[in-house]
Amino acid sequence: MTSWNDVEIAEPEFAARVRRIFDAHKHKTIATLRADGSPRISGIEIEFVDGELTFGSMPGARKGADLLRDPRFALHSGSADPPEGAPGAWTGDAKVAGRARSTGDLAGEIPGQGFAADLTEVVRTGLNEAGDRLVVEFWRPGEPLRRVERI
Repeated sequence: MTSWNDVEIAEPEFAARVRRIFDAHKHKTIATLRADGSPRISGIEIEFVDGELTFGSMPGARKGADLLRDPRFALHSGSADPPEGAPGAWTGDAKVAGRARSTGDLAGEIPGQGFAADLTEVVRTGLNEAGDRLVVEFWRPGEPLRRVERI
């Protein structure tokens, strides 16, 4: 099991960049697997709580049923376009993948099922300073942070 805290310990600067991207927009997109194995995309909100990346599913929502049946997921941050005239200043977007671990029923005014992410991959995609190359940084448990530039 790899929590968000493990990413922060292993690669604190990278984790901070990724978290800023996730925190910049309220709405994210999660991919889950339907019973027949086909993908399902749903809107979702997340929180970072006590070193965990957490999220929930409302009662009766298909994404919650998907995750209880097959916990594999991919989560994508919101994203904005690169600034006009300064593409290198784009903060980029972030993705994580892993397995959702049920944390039980949500407490509060909105009922539902809670989940915490056991991470298998964390990715930040952006542009280099000149804005002419795509930069992909990715981290996996037990491996060093990798950076790839593409034209």
